[in-house]
Amino acid sequence: MNYEEFNHFCGSLPATTHVVQWGGAHVWKVGGKVFAIGGWVKDKQPAFTFKVSDLNFDFLSDLDGYIPAPYFANRGMKWIQQTGTSSELDEELIYYLSESYRIVSLGLTKRKQQELGLNPR
Repeated sequence: MNYEEFNHFCGSLPATTHVVQWGGAHVWKVGGKVFAIGGWVKDKQPAFTFKVSDLNFDFLSDLDGYIPAPYFANRGMKWIQQTGTSSELDEELIYYLSESYRIVSLGLTKRKQQELGLNPR
């Protein structure tokens, strides 16, 4: 996945906003809370950062192509950075971006979720 495809996918999710910050990274938010970051690496290879469950953090931290996310994981947050960007990993990335969006949106207040039309019961 390249950054254009990443931005297209994240922009297709409801109630998202996009900003370029932190040294040119593509930062995606829902309800003002970050759920995905494209960029933010030392080399020029694409990398994608997202929030994960505790279980997925433990699982992905041990897989090739994934690392605990710089700046997040060292503060105890469960964020992973996908550094392997082969097309075989695109389906996995879409799953983890969707899950990150879900986790972050569920962490918003019920009022904010309702305002944004998210997570109807």
